[in-house]
Amino acid sequence: MNTLTQYEPVIGLEVHAQLKTATKLFCNCPNQFGREPNSNICPVCTGLPGSLPVINQEAVELATRAAFALDCQIQAHSKFDRKQYFYPDLPKGYQISQFQEPIALGGKLTLPDGSTVRLTRIHMEEDAGKLIHAGSERLHGSTYSLVDLNRAGTPLVEIVSEPDIFSAEQARLYVQELRLILMYCGICDGNLEEGSFRCDINVSLRAKGTSKLGTRAEIKNVNSFRSILRAIEHEMERQAEILDAGGKIIQETRLWEENSGKTVSMRSKEEANDYRYFPDPDLHPLMLEESYLERVKASLPLLPSEKRVLYKQQYALNEEEIFIFIEDQERGVFFDETVKLSANAKKISSLLNSAISAMAKANGNETLQESKLTAERLAELVNAIDAGKISDSAARSELIPVMIGKEGKLEDLIQELGLAQLNDEGEIVAGVQSILSEFPDQLAELRSGKDKMRAFFVGQIMKRFKGKASPALVNKLLDAELVS
Repeated sequence: MNTLTQYEPVIGLEVHAQLKTATKLFCNCPNQFGREPNSNICPVCTGLPGSLPVINQEAVELATRAAFALDCQIQAHSKFDRKQYFYPDLPKGYQISQFQEPIALGGKLTLPDGSTVRLTRIHMEEDAGKLIHAGSERLHGSTYSLVDLNRAGTPLVEIVSEPDIFSAEQARLYVQELRLILMYCGICDGNLEEGSFRCDINVSLRAKGTSKLGTRAEIKNVNSFRSILRAIEHEMERQAEILDAGGKIIQETRLWEENSGKTVSMRSKEEANDYRYFPDPDLHPLMLEESYLERVKASLPLLPSEKRVLYKQQYALNEEEIFIFIEDQERGVFFDETVKLSANAKKISSLLNSAISAMAKANGNETLQESKLTAERLAELVNAIDAGKISDSAARSELIPVMIGKEGKLEDLIQELGLAQLNDEGEIVAGVQSILSEFPDQLAELRSGKDKMRAFFVGQIMKRFKGKASPALVNKLLDAELVS
């Protein structure tokens, strides 16, 4: 029986992120997922003789934006190389990538837990096609395989980390934070199911207290946060068992199988010289001018880490609210737009999240953008609550569900639904006096110092006025009656 207590895992990640461009990296074929197999191809991305690649300027800008967002050293001069290997879904017999002179070096990513992972490099490359195996999820065991080249030529950035990760959980946090950054910056859509964001994991074990790295295994086909945890934990167990038995770890590429929860050997791990890299003769080097770099840097939005600080320090949101608005980018943008129009950030957060709940109950497939609720209308509602025109409870339970599906002026909707808040002091005073006289025993307890009875009386008064009385005014007039 092996134990991991004597070993320390050392993990490095290679993340492939598909760039959100209109077209592929070197041709005009649409960069689009889900089309009929082999319907989105041309002589360039299928590698037909005589075809010539032309670099996609939008892809270069997105890769540059990623480098700035990750604090990399952007290289003003970079070039493309041919990475030679044969595989059925690689029609040219080589992949255009960057090896000797990538677009960015170094960099770092600070995780929400405060730890920092250094980056080695970011480089651009084209994706290969896709093999579809009949009868099995792998080539081994399938009855036949089909080749779909729609994905061939899709623009990617590969983001390579240093071996600075020391647990499966830290690896998950790294991938989640990296995905958020790329999505916030409009670089990648982050869709793990469609494969536009995927990672390869390099795992090795070393004896605790030592600095020498062990032999690593690379795990491919990991496409979910849960799978990252499971794949690393399984691989750690597998390597520990081998080491405990006196064996040696083989440097190889392994495949993660979701159904079995195991990694299986795929092929021996190649070294760089196995690919016989050489400069692509059909592509000029990339030369990025300072003015271009300054423009791209200026286009960056606030990063997730910066938004966390803003939400906490300026808007006093709690950890749960911050998590929601960071993870759900659509909701976060809606919150940001509303805050610009109304100062009450806490109220906006609370109402917005209750609106999402109301919308989910009414129509789970509807998004904020598809609903009738806008940032302007939500800000107007917050201001109406603060001005005492409608109660908070009525806004949540009755008005917001209507505003989600119906347009119209706020004041008209309030009147139509009969939700206008009562601010008539004379009427409320009469109600307060009536309630106090109805519950003499509870009034005596309140006067004797049992403060919990106050909530009882406020509840009874609000019930009398069907929730339409101003809570602030109710409390004010109740205090006046108690001291009289």
